Amino acid sequence: MARGFEKMMPVTCPVCQDRLKINRLKCGSCDTVIEGDFSLSGLSKLNVEQLKFAEIFLKARGSIKDVEKELDISYPTVCKRLDEVITALGYKSIPLLSKKEILEGIESGKFTAKEGAEMLKRL
Repeated sequence: MARGFEKMMPVTCPVCQDRLKINRLKCGSCDTVIEGDFSLSGLSKLNVEQLKFAEIFLKARGSIKDVEKELDISYPTVCKRLDEVITALGYKSIPLLSKKEILEGIESGKFTAKEGAEMLKRL
């Protein structure tokens, strides 16, 4: 599974839920401190589960089949999680397959009827 998510830095205020700002960095080796106003990465908008998914997706070089295998989830579930990451980053999600491609996938057995129906609902 994805590594490095044991101690995630908080990005929202626990009191008002506004985005936190970074203003102090400290070296763990020599105790050097740097102060200023620093921006968070756009990836800081993702929750832990979305970050784990994004790491697996990148490791798989965008291969949905490889993500399906690693997470043991269906094609529509991979697409749904990818859409959630895209939306959390502030972008509009674009369907990965056309209606025709989904129907052909059902016909060829690539997707079950239920999976195809889920994909068609999201179009």
